[in-house]
Amino acid sequence: MIRVAAETLKQQGHNVTLAPTTGPRTAGAIVRDHAARGADLIVVAGGDGTINEAIEGLVGLDVPLAILPGGTANVLAMEMKLGRDPVQAAGRIGDLVPRKISVGQVTMNGTVRHFLLMAGIGLDAHIVYHVNAALKARAGKFAYWVAGWSLLGRRLAQFEVEVNGQRYPCAFALLSKVRNYGGDFEIARSVTLMDNRFEIVLFQGKTSFEFVRYFFGMAVGRLQGMRGVTILRAEEAKVCCPADARVYVQIDGEFVGHLPAELRLIPDAVRLLVPAAYGQPAR
Repeated sequence: MIRVAAETLKQQGHNVTLAPTTGPRTAGAIVRDHAARGADLIVVAGGDGTINEAIEGLVGLDVPLAILPGGTANVLAMEMKLGRDPVQAAGRIGDLVPRKISVGQVTMNGTVRHFLLMAGIGLDAHIVYHVNAALKARAGKFAYWVAGWSLLGRRLAQFEVEVNGQRYPCAFALLSKVRNYGGDFEIARSVTLMDNRFEIVLFQGKTSFEFVRYFFGMAVGRLQGMRGVTILRAEEAKVCCPADARVYVQIDGEFVGHLPAELRLIPDAVRLLVPAAYGQPAR
């Protein structure tokens, strides 16, 4: 499929070089190498995790990024309504336009990582960390449902998010640049990749039972105003937890570490090819 997509790009006049990743966290170095050798477009074929790795090599460069969707959910492709077919997406690249967008940066224990879509802290990152990799390879998104339902009834780790000088207790925090979540739902409903602030959605709850109610609120688009849910807009946040708690952090659907963490936006960090209408006000 990827070779067919590459042929489609060649037919559009692009000089295509295929550069497969050789293991985890290798995409960024590959991107930097090809950009240094004069590449005028980076096309990443894969899921959100692969795209996230590529971002590490693109932050601060002026080389545009396009994607060919793959992976389990590909939130970025769903967000931009590019579909799931990489060959069809390759055929549309000529119609996309480059836009400078901000990216998120998370710092944990001296380690710095960047993300394009979202950072999740607490409940969803716990699910990401504990998902069965073999089941994910066979069954895709179903593996996340299995990991999530295994938490039903369990007490959840508590932590605090500091935004604009105020602290909020919660069990799940989402700092998002996209409306789409997991390919099927929307949690942050008033943000796009074009925005220079996170939409921050904070959920309180001592046990996972309370999140059943939040789930139904999310499914019907009524999180706003629900008891226990706080929705904010900000460019940065600090997140801490008690010394005896272990709270997980995920970025773009990939486990990245544990609290404490500081998160902020880096403006105009990446040039992304997007549909011309994406992020434009509705008429």
